[in-house]
Amino acid sequence: MPEFSDSVIGVARHVLSRRQAQEQGGLLSGQDPTEVNYNDPLRLWIIQVGIIILTTQLLSLLLRKIRQPKVIAEVIGGILLGPTAFGGIPGFSDHVFPQDSRPFLSLVANIGLCLFLFLVGLEIDAAVIKRNARLSVSVAAAGMVLPFGLGAALAVPLYKEFVDENVKFTHFMLFTGVAYSITAFPVLCRILTELKLLDTTVGIVVLSAGVGNDIIGWTLLALSVALVNAGSGLMALWILLTCVGWTLFLLFIVRRALYWLARRTGSIRDGPTMFFMTVTMLLLFGSAFFTDIIGVHAIFGAFLAGIIVPREGGLAIALTEKLEDMVSIIFLPLYFTLSGLSTNLRLLNNGITWGYTIAICALAYSGKMFGCTMAARASGFTWRESSTIGSLMSCKGLVELIVLNVGLSAHILSQRVFSMFVLEALLLTFITTPTVTFLYPPELRVRASATGQNFANVHGGGEAGRQHRPSQDNSEKRTRFTVVLDKLEHLPGMMALTQLILPAPPPYSPMAEKSADGDSRSASASPAPSDGLSLDAIRLIELSDRTSAVMKSSHTEHLIATDPLLDIFGTFGALHGVPVSSSLSIVPFDDLGPCVSDHAQRSDSHLVLVPWLPPHTPLGAALGHDHAGGELAATTPRAGHTNNPFDALFRATSAGAEGRDVSLSHSQFIRSLFGSSKTDVALYVDRHQPGGVLKTAHGGAYRLLVPFFGGPDDRLALAFAVQLCANPRISAMVVRVSKSDVEQLARTGSETREKARIALGEGGLSEAHAQQNSATIASVFPDTVYGHATTQTRLQSETADNIAWARYTQPTPDDPQLAPALSRMTFTEVSTPAPLHYLIEHALQLSESAADECSRLLVLTGRSRRLAVENHHAELKGVMEEHGGIGNEVKRTVGDVTTALVVSGCQASMIIFQAALPSDAQ
Repeated sequence: MPEFSDSVIGVARHVLSRRQAQEQGGLLSGQDPTEVNYNDPLRLWIIQVGIIILTTQLLSLLLRKIRQPKVIAEVIGGILLGPTAFGGIPGFSDHVFPQDSRPFLSLVANIGLCLFLFLVGLEIDAAVIKRNARLSVSVAAAGMVLPFGLGAALAVPLYKEFVDENVKFTHFMLFTGVAYSITAFPVLCRILTELKLLDTTVGIVVLSAGVGNDIIGWTLLALSVALVNAGSGLMALWILLTCVGWTLFLLFIVRRALYWLARRTGSIRDGPTMFFMTVTMLLLFGSAFFTDIIGVHAIFGAFLAGIIVPREGGLAIALTEKLEDMVSIIFLPLYFTLSGLSTNLRLLNNGITWGYTIAICALAYSGKMFGCTMAARASGFTWRESSTIGSLMSCKGLVELIVLNVGLSAHILSQRVFSMFVLEALLLTFITTPTVTFLYPPELRVRASATGQNFANVHGGGEAGRQHRPSQDNSEKRTRFTVVLDKLEHLPGMMALTQLILPAPPPYSPMAEKSADGDSRSASASPAPSDGLSLDAIRLIELSDRTSAVMKSSHTEHLIATDPLLDIFGTFGALHGVPVSSSLSIVPFDDLGPCVSDHAQRSDSHLVLVPWLPPHTPLGAALGHDHAGGELAATTPRAGHTNNPFDALFRATSAGAEGRDVSLSHSQFIRSLFGSSKTDVALYVDRHQPGGVLKTAHGGAYRLLVPFFGGPDDRLALAFAVQLCANPRISAMVVRVSKSDVEQLARTGSETREKARIALGEGGLSEAHAQQNSATIASVFPDTVYGHATTQTRLQSETADNIAWARYTQPTPDDPQLAPALSRMTFTEVSTPAPLHYLIEHALQLSESAADECSRLLVLTGRSRRLAVENHHAELKGVMEEHGGIGNEVKRTVGDVTTALVVSGCQASMIIFQAALPSDAQ
């Protein structure tokens, strides 16, 4: 101690004491790359870093499946690389982690630790404590006083049994109490975010109490280090006063200067500039250096530097985004490996040691659990909520490991006691997520209301908090829509779709010009009435492993107010007189679909509008020319078909957060929404994005093509088409298609017989249908096929199809409101042996005629993965052989009809519908 300065001095001594030149031939000259070379330590350091990163990343992939934080993988990886596991292999530690190389490893790890504590300081927002001080203060205090007392009591037998007499008991007691009382705030934030607890009353209290606990914990650690480094009580007082003075200097003087600099350089408005980053880094290491030389650990100075960075304009989040990757990928695993090299679980080799280890774990958990639970219960929470708060506050994570490593480097903790406490921290962190999931399931969660006092509670988040309503009848008009916004490229398509839903503007009247000037201005300036329509825009952000994502999740109000997608869509709604409510969700990728489903059900939406990936075709391809300037040659089926249209629509354009193919990951998101939604869903595939098909001036005129095979999804598409045709600029052609039987196929011509052979296939209808169902049910991602339909459900669905078709083709006088819409719709019935081929040919003809009429063609079709009347599996296989194929994931997402239309080259935009799932479908 001080550890940071000692590491720098140790490396300098090693280098200066061996200045003689050594052979630089490397591996080709027969040198061992794992040999310690003080003139060139980079070789061995790269080997060490590579092994550490690979080990921690592999463990992280495995533990992520059981929703464990990454710190668990880093701690376990460090323990495995130490003497507990791999260190027992002869020659492993001598070649990979030799003792002489550890000063270099320690230097880099401590630099990373300072950067990490700087990020921890950036995460802490004092405003959170101020907003919820009444409840959080009592929980934080109870979560520190009782555990500290239990830790101090347990220190007595531990000191007598395992600690050297040269170590003062007061020093050992202080570190034991601090280790017991501290809570891992960074890990706690991630757990709250992943379990979607940040907007619950429990999450708000835990987050606020965790902030206060973290600040007090680091202060106690600084005090403990000061007492250890001081030779006398008077010296300890001087160290403490100097540290307090430096803290006040940073908080009241440097903080204001840093805020002035951030405004002066435009960092608050436009993100941190290079000059501001330079000053911040100098301040970070300068503060760490000062606290280190006065006898307090360098990490405390780095922590203070993070606290004083301005929070305005998302500056703290922007700084975190610039630093977090290097810290989490390289620096932190190095530090935990150093901790693991000092952890030897083999020392826990007798009953007394294991007895004390169990006592350490039990008292650490019960102290936090009992103290915080009773404080929360006294504040008015239920027993279930109080126990959840206590379980969350018992999370230890890397913060306790940092405290333990400080105690080990100060020779206060022996290696055996250190290993016992490391096991305790690992166990308590591991059980936090499953315990909270058991104690506080989604259906029992209480969410804080957005208005009123801090805890004007409203139930939500689960089945108990929802107002169940029966599935809306297809004949009813849909007025409440949930619009999913994911990327900026989705906005034009979603605006175009929303424009169709809006009521038609009133016709222009020349008489308005003759009215009073004031009245005419007000009439022209006001937007068209919304006719009861309301839009709920939800912005989705994937929760990644980055700290900045967790910080964003706790600042959703600021993000909603500043998000450009929500701002643009809100302006679009205001211009059309439609109220738009905005919300934002930051959840893991696997929870994106259920998150939208739950949000739509809580909002009582009638229909969820979700976009598909926008097409990104090269401009030359859109113009019909290749890159050399010549015209593209017409392709024949299968021969020379290198660019099918589906590639332009569904191909990957960039790598996702975890290297996932974009089209595959997006199809998984859409299918998870389809598989969990109890609200009607409409998937909009926009073919008119920039880079796709050329846009033409169509004056807002649309022609709809609605293929009707039957089933709940097709009935929903038909009802929505009727609603859209209330707009005088929209007309529709509805085609009820049925497949001809085998006897009729025998009387067709040669061309039709060939299509029939493709449609039927070798296995017949029943076999193909069974293959489709089995393939869908066996898919990796949840789908919406729930077993085989019974005869009763099939008959009910066919009856509903006939009723819906008769209602629109033979309207009664009781439905006068349908007359204007039905006057712009044509209904035809077609029986064909190859319905997909018929639809492809019909859609291509309509697309050409729509282009000649300066209008757009829009296809409305059901997804038909549930209770489908016709099976197109075999015919679709033939279509894909003719025009080119796509992946199974995408095909299962959009359905057979849409797949056939898109692969055939039809350039019309499409809306794929899925009717709301029944309540027992899950």
